Amino acid sequence: MTVPVAATPPAYWEDACKHLAKRDRVMRKLIPKCGNSHLKGRGDAFTTLARSIVGQQISVKAAQTVWDRLVAVVPGGAVHLQPASVLKLQVPELRELGLSARKVEYLNDLAQHFAAGSVHERQWAEMDDEAIIDELIAIRGIGRWTAEMFLMFHLIRPNVLPLDDAGLIKGISVNYFSGEPVSRAEAREVGDAWAPFRSVATWYIWRSLDPVPVDY
Repeated sequence: MTVPVAATPPAYWEDACKHLAKRDRVMRKLIPKCGNSHLKGRGDAFTTLARSIVGQQISVKAAQTVWDRLVAVVPGGAVHLQPASVLKLQVPELRELGLSARKVEYLNDLAQHFAAGSVHERQWAEMDDEAIIDELIAIRGIGRWTAEMFLMFHLIRPNVLPLDDAGLIKGISVNYFSGEPVSRAEAREVGDAWAPFRSVATWYIWRSLDPVPVDY
């Protein structure tokens, strides 16, 4: 399933902004500062998740270098990776690209799940967030945070609250607690007040720390 880059905001974005600005004093201040910027989705599902595995625990620059090497050796990889094409590559070939042994295992497991139809891409539109998260974290190398980023940036789900995200916790601390340390329970309480548009509020909290959006 391919999700094109969104030139226009998600259908719920305007309503979400109105809802958040009406109910939350911080959102009322942050939303106007971002102009017409909004959450954008891109890529196909397998490529998006493969990139997340390649980029784990290394710098953005290093991750891009390894990714460029990978797409160069996989037919059609510059557009999007095919699971079957990845599975044809031998372990030594993948290691030579700069992938660790663990990441090679993760990448192969991801490809096997997609090739076998163990992930239900065509049903995701009808599945709730937690069901999709459960399906994704069954894949080696995919944790809850990665699954939540996938929900936000690939499926453009409106109500995700990624409590394992350091930027979200820091942003809540800065904007709601004058920079004081924030517990997970406190962050959840703030985030629950944003429902049913927690993804949108999270995006604005990120922008309060860094005006330049990051694509996952």
